[in-house]
Amino acid sequence: MSDEIERQERQRGLAVIRRVIPYLWPEGEPEVKVRVVAALVVLVLAKLIAVTTPVFYKGAVDALAGDSPGGTTMLALGAVGLTVAYGLARMLNIAFQELRDVIFARVGQGALRKLALRTFEHIHALSLRYHISRKTGALSRIMERGVKGVAFLLRFLLFSIGPLVLELVLVCIIMARVFDWRFLLVLAVTIVLYVWFTLAITEWRVRIRREMNDQDNEASQRAIDSLLNFETVKYFGADRREAERYDAAMAGYESAALKTAYSLALINLGQGVIINAGLVAVMVMAAWGVTAGTFTVGDFVMVNAYMLQIIMPLNFLGTVYREIRQSLVDMGQMFDLLDQPAEITDRPGAADLKVTGGAIVFDNVRFSYDPQRSILKGVSFTVPAGHSLAIVGPTGSGKSTIGRLLFRFYDVDGGSLRIDGQDVRAVTQQSLHRAIGVVPQDTVLFNDTIYYNIAYGRPGASREEVEAAARAAEIHDFISGLPNGYETQVGERGLKLSGGEKQRVGIARTILKDPPVLLLDEATSALDTRTEQDIQASLKRMGRGRTVIMIAHRLSTVVEADQIVVLDYGEVVERGSHADLLAEHGRYAAMWATQRAEESGVDAA
Repeated sequence: MSDEIERQERQRGLAVIRRVIPYLWPEGEPEVKVRVVAALVVLVLAKLIAVTTPVFYKGAVDALAGDSPGGTTMLALGAVGLTVAYGLARMLNIAFQELRDVIFARVGQGALRKLALRTFEHIHALSLRYHISRKTGALSRIMERGVKGVAFLLRFLLFSIGPLVLELVLVCIIMARVFDWRFLLVLAVTIVLYVWFTLAITEWRVRIRREMNDQDNEASQRAIDSLLNFETVKYFGADRREAERYDAAMAGYESAALKTAYSLALINLGQGVIINAGLVAVMVMAAWGVTAGTFTVGDFVMVNAYMLQIIMPLNFLGTVYREIRQSLVDMGQMFDLLDQPAEITDRPGAADLKVTGGAIVFDNVRFSYDPQRSILKGVSFTVPAGHSLAIVGPTGSGKSTIGRLLFRFYDVDGGSLRIDGQDVRAVTQQSLHRAIGVVPQDTVLFNDTIYYNIAYGRPGASREEVEAAARAAEIHDFISGLPNGYETQVGERGLKLSGGEKQRVGIARTILKDPPVLLLDEATSALDTRTEQDIQASLKRMGRGRTVIMIAHRLSTVVEADQIVVLDYGEVVERGSHADLLAEHGRYAAMWATQRAEESGVDAA
């Protein structure tokens, strides 16, 4: 089973690499291709210089040891010249490596930016059904780790693994030509053993690392959850309980972290033994050659220099391999996200919605979130242009679903939904969203200034237009009285403002958008009575000249609607004006009586 899993992971890794390559060699972008080729050329030059550097070192040592032909002066000049050449070669090697990074930086950052933007746009294109079933934090982490993984993979595959292989091949060739096959054999055996040991232990460490990361995520999640619910913890005196839950998660992390530390010590020890055994072996062979007169002291030094030169990149092999494996996992999760199909898409050739008046028709609309449970069962109603319609009913009757279908967060299962005679499925989502303004039950604000949140309703609006919208929502005076005015930060999700203040900012934002259709989804149900009355006045003014659909729980907020529809179990059971429905003494009249009794403190019975 484990072999099958590893095989699948390898196939998945190769598939991820194939999807990343187009970002390294993009079609229609010759500048990027030129940069990649230039970076590779500079890389090869750097490695050629790196493998010739010990040759200059050998020449300088031989000159100083008197093993080179020529007089004393020539020997001294040769030693100095070769030493200078050795220093220049080292500097050129470093210079070419840095030049390579400079040339490739734009390629890597460009690929990272494109992939990040593509992922961000795709997440926004996914349906509401998908988003409410996933944790936002998890999506953010998948995107963040995946994008970073791409940058790491591009850099290390191209500039670490590739150069390491090239350098090892060149060193093996030089060892075979300058010395003999025995040196090559020892070097090859050392490298093979080193790579095998490193990869085998790293595979084991990757599993331990995953366990440690899982425990870390668990501890982090518990800490964040507890801090976000700080008040609830205090209400129930659960400080000790929360500390114990957090400590239990940290105990699991501690255990996994110790395994990681122990395994790191093991891999470092094993690598040290293998590489130093190989180093000692070739040095002993070179020393025998010097004593036998077949090699010079410079040859002895050159062998040492080559071994030390390949030890450094090999030391990072385990880290690089582990990080590449982790990057492939992270990118695999991100590409899985990109492969997630968007449930709601524009039809090919879809036209923009053309709003002439804003008349809305629900024609025998049927819908269910789950095939086993119908939510709307043939709902039909018409809202003439410029008129208002209120939808009321008990919890679970399908009221909010009406709003979600109107905004096309979902598509209807049956029937049709039309605006000015145009089926919303036949028009572009962008044009549909532009035509509808929504004031939800709980307005969520960006963690930015009040000005930014109001101006979000219409990008490019002037300051005068933003302030005019705030005045229409009756919040301008409140904002002007704040120390920082419109530049006041509203905090995470707008929590620095009260519920009424947030709703007024939301209303101002919608006024600035100036849509022909308005959807009020229980816009005042979370507010106290006085604040509700004030905001109702603002909503009434905002609705003038627009088609308005009001979804409400409190019937007192919809008495002035032109038409009221009563939903129950996904079906329209009553419809008419407030007065007509009261006169019928039906479902609406009973709900009205109950709420009036609750508001006046009188038992409805």
